[in-house]
Order: sequence, then C-alpha cells, then structure tokens
Amino acid sequence: MAIEGKDYEDLKQAVVRLEFPSFISKITHFIEKPVGKIIDRLPVQASQNIQDAVKVTLKNLLTLTVKTMDKEFKRQASTTTHKIASGISGALGGAFGLPALAVELPISTSIILRSIADIARSEGEDITKLQARLACLEVFALGGKSDTDDGAETGYFTVRAVLAKAVSDAAKHIAAKGLTEKGAPPIVRLITQLASRFGAVVSEKVFVQGVPVIGALGGATINLLFVDHFQEVARGHFIVRRLERKYGKEEVKEEYIKILSKYMKNSSEDKT
Repeated sequence: MAIEGKDYEDLKQAVVRLEFPSFISKITHFIEKPVGKIIDRLPVQASQNIQDAVKVTLKNLLTLTVKTMDKEFKRQASTTTHKIASGISGALGGAFGLPALAVELPISTSIILRSIADIARSEGEDITKLQARLACLEVFALGGKSDTDDGAETGYFTVRAVLAKAVSDAAKHIAAKGLTEKGAPPIVRLITQLASRFGAVVSEKVFVQGVPVIGALGGATINLLFVDHFQEVARGHFIVRRLERKYGKEEVKEEYIKILSKYMKNSSEDKT
C-alpha cells in the first residue's frame, strides 16, 4: 500500500525533524557565538561529571517510565505547558551553571518525558505497554549524537537499529524481573547507549548555560530550546511508528529513505 496524502506529508515532516535536528544551531543563533568551538574545550572532568549526571538521570527516568508512566501520564497537557515548566527549571541552571546540574537535569528531563508521552499518545501509542514507554525513552538518544558517530551512523533508522537490541533485552528483563536487580547487564547496556548520545546534547546545554553572560533568563531560554528540540524529535519518531503500524516497517523505511535522498540532493544542488 503506497503512502499518500496526509500520511506522506507527515512522513516528510518526520524526515526533517529526525534527520536535521539541531539544538546546537538554535543556541548558537540565540547567543550569536560559535558554541561548538567553546564546547570542544570543555574540561575532561566537567565532561565526566556531566556524563555521570546523565546516567543517574536516565536510570531515574527508566524507573519513572516503567513504574508510573501509565498512572501519572494519563492527562493530556500541551507542549507549551511543558516548555514553561522547563524554562523555570532552566533558570536554575543558568543562575548556577554546572553545580546545579544534579538538581536541574532530573527536573527538566522528567518534564520533557511527560511531553514526549503526550506526543506519543497523540500519535496513537498505548503507553500502558512497556515497548511504547521505552520508545519514549529512546527519544533522548535520537535527539543527540555519540562521540563515536560518523556520517554513516547518525541516520534515524541506523540509530534505532543500534538501540533495538538494547531496548529489546531490557524489555525482556524488566518483564521477567522488573527493575529490582541492580546492575543487571541489560539495564546497564540500555542506559549506557542512551547516555552516550543524550550526554552530548546535555553537555551543549550545560556549558552554554554556564557562560557568564547567559544568566538565569538566558538559562530559561536555553531550556525552552532544549525541550523544543526533543519535542520535535519525539513528533518525528512517533509519526514514523504510527505509519509503521499502518503500512509496515519496510514500506515506511523505503519511502523515508527516498524522501531523505531528495532533501539531500536538493541541499547539495543549492550549495553548488
């Protein structure tokens, strides 16, 4: 069955959201400075502290996702509401910088997770099911890059394939034993894979919020951009999953790649 009409337009929007997300370009535009070069000079210890905080946060999000998502996430809420809440938490990060990360990051990410859950529901996901809840958690990895990424490893379907086994193994473990077994290899692998990508975006956010000229107001704005980034990725992700349920995974992937190829060709022609 061919993908046509509104579904085809939705898929085109999903491609844009998933293949060209750019948190770093948004904050660069906001502060009008080449943020990438600044972040490259982030001290090793600071990077390690951020990665440690990300892993702790993701462990807590996994617990929230598995144990309470179907109970606490039933009420629909607008993406604007989540942005406002995230902006308030971002003011804390902007005022205190890296030292506030352990407090601010869990708050902002739990807000984002609720927003992701709302988007998932609006695209037909049943978040009472474990696989759908873990798909919400996947968004944090889909919205970032790993330090080991190259051009062949950053595509949406490539990242999903990399995450697939870790998500599947974790789901089987949780279904059989829950989250009570600390340090269980399937859980550790999932958290590690999520953190390797999500941590890159967090580093960008934290370091920019720590720039002296940013302050509390700027920190709030950075967090608005942060939540907007993951809302966009979530919308693309769950559009694809909705269309996969309707047309089949292979059909959607094939059409997705065709659309992406057209975008890349047009982009290349525009540069020449």
